[in-house]
Amino acid sequence: MAVPPMRYLPNCSLLFAELPLLDRPAAAKAAGFDAVEFWWPFAEPAPADAEVDAFVSAITDAGVALVGLNFFAGDLAGPDAGVLSVPSRSGEWRDNVAVAASIAERLDVRGLNALYGVRVDDATPAEQDDLAIENLVFAAEAVEAAGATVLIEPLSGPKPYPLRTAADAVGVVEKVRAAGAANVGFLFDLFHLAGNGDDLDAAITAHFGDIAHVQIADVPGRGEPGSGDLDLVSRLQALQDKGYDGWVSLEYTPSAGDTAASLDWLPRSQRGAA
Repeated sequence: MAVPPMRYLPNCSLLFAELPLLDRPAAAKAAGFDAVEFWWPFAEPAPADAEVDAFVSAITDAGVALVGLNFFAGDLAGPDAGVLSVPSRSGEWRDNVAVAASIAERLDVRGLNALYGVRVDDATPAEQDDLAIENLVFAAEAVEAAGATVLIEPLSGPKPYPLRTAADAVGVVEKVRAAGAANVGFLFDLFHLAGNGDDLDAAITAHFGDIAHVQIADVPGRGEPGSGDLDLVSRLQALQDKGYDGWVSLEYTPSAGDTAASLDWLPRSQRGAA
């Protein structure tokens, strides 16, 4: 499988997961990558300074760039998929934004992914959506000085997460921009959109101008490219043909559990920041 010569990076919350988290940036560098991304790498929204310093050092010591970082999203293995639209957790969100913004400034992070949050029983969808815009503007203003963009992502799966299509996510992007924050963009995750049955080709055509970051995994199974049935190559080629020159994140779970073996599809010559 020959993929377009784009800029690829590993999501080190899923790749190199056979290693301790702080060892993964160096493993990515040893595998030929110049950049990485992570989900929120701490258990708490506002970890101790020593924990943050250790994470920052792991990135800088490895000699890789941290291109992407998630804001705190709650218990992703449990009921949560973000906290920013959940009224009872708005304080956690705002505490986290300050920490994430400081990491973005220290490491020149370009994109911070803000998972929207699931629907809850103690607020109406309209109340959650209003809070989401307010908190996303708050985050965008906090990371603006670092030159970072807040990313909005649709998700698949059984949780009551309201952003399911490209149009859903871009609709939020447009509302945040209308509220005065320009540094917000669409995270085009081919795995989640395909899993939800969205039309990937139509999404590229309709929403290309809003795409600020790309993530890939195969469908079904969320494994490496070639492990499923999704035509990733043609969609990556379409993005490149339209002028996308950003990073493509490998946000998959190695199907055999071994990261090195799961990277055989991507020649080492295509793992750097060409």
